[in-house]
Amino acid sequence: MLLRKYVPTLVLSLFTLAACGGGDADTGGTDAPDADAYTVPAGEAAVITGVVNFEGTAPAPEPIDMSEEPTCAEKHDEGPVRRPVVANENGTLRNVFVYVREGLGDRTFAATSDDRVMDQDGCEYQPHVMGVQTGQQVTFRNSDGLLHNINAQGSTNRSFNISQPQNMETERAFSQQEIMIPVRCDVHGWMEAYIGVVDHPYFAVTGEDGSFRLENLPPGDYTIEAWHEEYGTQTAQVTVAAQQTGETSFTFNDTMTGAFVPLGAPLDPHDHGRVAAAPARGTR
Repeated sequence: MLLRKYVPTLVLSLFTLAACGGGDADTGGTDAPDADAYTVPAGEAAVITGVVNFEGTAPAPEPIDMSEEPTCAEKHDEGPVRRPVVANENGTLRNVFVYVREGLGDRTFAATSDDRVMDQDGCEYQPHVMGVQTGQQVTFRNSDGLLHNINAQGSTNRSFNISQPQNMETERAFSQQEIMIPVRCDVHGWMEAYIGVVDHPYFAVTGEDGSFRLENLPPGDYTIEAWHEEYGTQTAQVTVAAQQTGETSFTFNDTMTGAFVPLGAPLDPHDHGRVAAAPARGTR
């Protein structure tokens, strides 16, 4: 009787450990102050603002069959869809990662203590695109209460694969700059997201109005890069003086390609050892 009482807990623990590839990867940010961290002098902080425009017609959303996951399906009022290109009503583009690529020199910046959250809700990663600073803690959350896993395939950062069989949270951090890290759930092949990691705090992800804002910059000459998962990258040169605001913009269109980050074929959870066909992503 005593053994039967503890078997479920033991099985769950063993399953979780077995699926957590890269178990000794970074598990959190650092709270230690950095004596060499750069601070923008008072009265010199500058700002760069802009917008990411979109021209053409966005691809039609791809329906997702969640019939085997009714818990997730019922969270989508209009039916679940995959939508890698989200064009806003004002002619701009959502989910574009914008960051300072060059211009900060050899300055180092303290890691922020703010946590970022990537949630698995409705069998989707939310947000779809996230920016973090090196050393910044990321909380991966399972809000669905069913089996998910977070498979982050870094090329500069160490990859990891975390199993989350129930409502729970797992914390990770990234130690190296990398644009971008693809994330997927092997259990649900349509679930994908991207994380941009930079070694400074000057980054943003465009939202419903397609705009971005990079604050508290030291004055200088900068290369700003905009990344989109389907349409590639663009750069712009911006010079900004102390206490001034510099402006720039990017324009993507429906004929561009080039930023596709391969996520690999998803595992088929219903047939051990077999790899399911990856969802169509167009011709590359």
